[in-house]
Amino acid sequence: MKMSNIGVIGLGIMGKNIALNMLNHGFEVSGYNRTFERTKVLINENIPSFHGFEKLEDFVNSLEKPRRVFLMVPAGQSVDDVLVQLSELLEEGDIIMDGGNSYFEDTNRRHKQMDIHGLKYFGVGVSGGEEGALKGPSIMPSGDKDAYASIGKILEDISAKKDGEPCCTYIGPEGSGHYVKMVHNGIEYADMQLLAETYLILKYTAGYTNSEIADVLEQWNQGDVQSYLVDITVTVLREKDSVTEHDLVDVILDVAGNKGTGRWTSIEALRQEFNASLLTAAYQARIMSNQLALRDAYRKEITNDKKNVDIDKVHQAYKLAKTIAFAQGFDLYRDASNKYSWDLNLKQIAAIFRAGCIIQAKLLQDIMHAYDDGADDLLLYHVFKNEVLENAPALKEVIVQSIDLPLPVFTAALAYINQLTSTCLGANIIQGQRDFFGAHTYQRVDREGFEHHRWGSHE
Repeated sequence: MKMSNIGVIGLGIMGKNIALNMLNHGFEVSGYNRTFERTKVLINENIPSFHGFEKLEDFVNSLEKPRRVFLMVPAGQSVDDVLVQLSELLEEGDIIMDGGNSYFEDTNRRHKQMDIHGLKYFGVGVSGGEEGALKGPSIMPSGDKDAYASIGKILEDISAKKDGEPCCTYIGPEGSGHYVKMVHNGIEYADMQLLAETYLILKYTAGYTNSEIADVLEQWNQGDVQSYLVDITVTVLREKDSVTEHDLVDVILDVAGNKGTGRWTSIEALRQEFNASLLTAAYQARIMSNQLALRDAYRKEITNDKKNVDIDKVHQAYKLAKTIAFAQGFDLYRDASNKYSWDLNLKQIAAIFRAGCIIQAKLLQDIMHAYDDGADDLLLYHVFKNEVLENAPALKEVIVQSIDLPLPVFTAALAYINQLTSTCLGANIIQGQRDFFGAHTYQRVDREGFEHHRWGSHE
């Protein structure tokens, strides 16, 4: 038997497809799963370059050195459990890659733990879902930069390609790759929710049918808001239910789940004291969708009195809110890069998102151009600043016209713009309140420094 170039642990849907992707690119691949039945599924496909094992020790011994192990197990305790086993079997210089959606601080911790054993540990963000894992995802690896040379070819070969370039690049140290994937998912939540809100506007304000909404989105997808998510939303809207023959979307329960990355993005934004309001609003919308008892107590039918909706203005509103969501995500990257000394290459991150991943969109090309032009904060870049100023009236009009609909991310976008453009946010009142009850001091507009006032003394 040939020694394998890489081994995959965890052969569920994603792990199996990653392994098949590696096999399709000519690599010898070993496979191991906690339950041998899943390994046998791949063994039974009789792929000459796949080697399945029932015992973890045999799996490890089948790998060429330095051994490369790719984990596709659920985030959390399962990863730690596998690492305990591997740390007893692997040798100094061997490499472990966690391809799941692990929390980046867990990856930081594991990186340090594996270093004690002389093992190189990589947090590898993988985006693209089931199809992407098989045909080419966007891949975000982070860890020891020198050790990347031992895994880079495999990861870049199996990644999606855009203009001939792999949608995979070395991200940075420790858990930065999982951080980048985490915020990618936060952006994903926001864009998904914006499309859901666009559906609500077109269905309940404009009175469009699902098919007509699909037609609108299909037309949009030929232009400046082209994206994977717009494309699949068209398919979702047109799909028929095989049981009732109704539009399938009309028989799907109005509840959305999540697997943690959206929550982590919101929490991390607060920890960094960074405004990622659209990303947070999208996560809160998913939470609200699950508050069924509360919603049932207040539920009323949405009136479908068709209004004369300007579709071009809905398009402008969606484009603007989407731009702000992406800008908040990428500026969160910038802030984290400075905070954690990661030296993230934001242009390269935008580049690897252009194919394979869920948030692939034409907008990413514009973001790359902004970084080429030396942009720091994306909303200070002249192209995006002009877009905010030009499209804000359309966003406001669309929200007012659909004021009775739940539009948390569209309204968060408008609130964000109002905060940017207002001459006063009321923070002077808050400074006064804090100084009144806690002597926290305040700053004046006419001189520098901090002062405390004896409130009510009329001095």
